Amino acid sequence: MSDHEEQPANRLREELPDEVPPSPSAAGDPQGARPERNGLTGRQRLLKGLWPPRLTRAQLIVALLLFGLGFGLAVQVASNSDSDSALRGARQEDLVRILDELDDRTQRLEDEKQGLEKQRDELENSSDQAEEARKQTLEKERQLGILAGTVAAQGPGITVTIEDTKGTVEADMLLDAIQELRAAGAEAIQVNGVRVVAGTYLADADNSVSVDGNKINAPYRFQVIGKPQDLEPALNIPGGVVQTLEKEQATVTVERSSKIVVDALRAAERPDYARSSSQ
Repeated sequence: MSDHEEQPANRLREELPDEVPPSPSAAGDPQGARPERNGLTGRQRLLKGLWPPRLTRAQLIVALLLFGLGFGLAVQVASNSDSDSALRGARQEDLVRILDELDDRTQRLEDEKQGLEKQRDELENSSDQAEEARKQTLEKERQLGILAGTVAAQGPGITVTIEDTKGTVEADMLLDAIQELRAAGAEAIQVNGVRVVAGTYLADADNSVSVDGNKINAPYRFQVIGKPQDLEPALNIPGGVVQTLEKEQATVTVERSSKIVVDALRAAERPDYARSSSQ
């Protein structure tokens, strides 16, 4: 073949491009499978859909309620922690005292509850409720009469005798003894035949003592109704009534008894100003 015959073929090869660019729809090009929207990639469109967040009204209300609940729980936990810390920092004797006071208060409330339940049962079960109510009223009247000194009383207790040969015992010392006995649970007291009540006063009077205006002389004899196991130790505590009187060279004797009679009476007095507030 001559050179003139090969020239058209060579000229045709020179005019064709060396490589044909792949089609955008070719399976080998994942980026070109679909055209990009607005010039954003898929990751950019995802981020744009997530931020900024779009909250509905219901979602906002739920979020606020959850926040309030969490805040309340945090405050409650902090309050309990403060109380626990205060108790952990207390001394042992303080904790024992707190427990004793709680036990005493619980016992008093329980006794009061049982007493009220007993009265209720008696009223409900009695064939004559009016008669039962009258009996309970009379019993309450007697109890109040003992406290007011208008009726006699008897029961277990102690007798306290104070010998004062030197004449050194004064009214305030006897008053301290009365206050100590009351604090220990004394329910009825008389001194040398004079009934001691809530309004009783003592004063010094010519080397003796006056009780509610009644002059009494040594030896001073207290007749006290109450629990002997509580009354006697109350007078003998260190630095208490007995030691104070003995420092004044007085002699004090305390005798327990299963029956003490307090028969000195006080006339019922109408108060000048106080009136019942019940209708």
